[in-house]
Amino acid sequence: MTRRAVVAGLGTYVPEKVLTNHDLEQMVDTSDEWIVTRTGIRERHIARDDETTSTMASEATRRALADAKITAEDLDFIVCATNTPDTIFPSTAARVQHQLTDKPIPGIDIQAGCTGLIYGMELASALIQSGAYRNILVIGADKLTSITDYQDRTTAVLFGDAAGAFVLQAKDDTEYGILGSYLQADGRGGDLLIQPAGGSLMPASHETVEARQHYLKMNGNETFRFAVKAMPEAVEEGLKRAGLGVEDMDLLVPHQANLRIIDAAVRRFELDPERVVVNIDRYGNTSVATIPLALQEARLEGRVHDGDVVVLCAFGAGLTWGSNVIRWGR
Repeated sequence: MTRRAVVAGLGTYVPEKVLTNHDLEQMVDTSDEWIVTRTGIRERHIARDDETTSTMASEATRRALADAKITAEDLDFIVCATNTPDTIFPSTAARVQHQLTDKPIPGIDIQAGCTGLIYGMELASALIQSGAYRNILVIGADKLTSITDYQDRTTAVLFGDAAGAFVLQAKDDTEYGILGSYLQADGRGGDLLIQPAGGSLMPASHETVEARQHYLKMNGNETFRFAVKAMPEAVEEGLKRAGLGVEDMDLLVPHQANLRIIDAAVRRFELDPERVVVNIDRYGNTSVATIPLALQEARLEGRVHDGDVVVLCAFGAGLTWGSNVIRWGR
């Protein structure tokens, strides 16, 4: 008997406030042309002060639960991928549980940079295949603007806020579901994308605040070079572990970090643009939320069909990279 984790529900949440490139021109030394040419981003959504990673995650979850036609009480486990938890502890997963239901539900936060959603999907799939759980919520949510330095023109233009949530459900003897995944991490590149202060290595102090060490720091050129190699590797290896090849892939849903990185993958695989989902122009880089946001848009546009092989792939701080291969359908 083959047990797989199928996507029973998907929901997303995007804050209402929009920050355009023209708005950023008033805040930092940049221009719309510079941003679009180098990143493909035209605008991004910014959470209100009273919105947190957990409140955005909870709203995305409510929509995912409605899509799956179940309630929060039916959930057996919560996996929350985030780089901007409400607090280091307690976990954002626990906060989401509390916002959704009084029923206790086991849950954890995982942190793997922008690849965290991919890690969360594989973790949930393994838990379901083991028989331990039947309904698992996998969240990707980040309020990256809370750690974005709007005095740094190289990173201020990149990030936005959002949340996405998958309901993964155990199904036996099905052709649908997660067919395979590929995960990697290499700490040798850890300093290329980092929030230096706030942990045990560099606890908060007057000095760390004054040096703006609590904001995200990135070596853009080196991160770009890493990404254009890591993304194709993740796609190919994920498909290989699913017993498939690039020719079997119906839809590629890449992490939306930079349009030039996505274009490099498209050229590598000689893909028809219709087989690749791109929405970075309207949301920027929302970290672990980019993939559910892009996949949901593709669904609403009628680009995802039962039986399609859908590949999710990402790279991020760590450095990390990976992919999930899903045969779409319930």
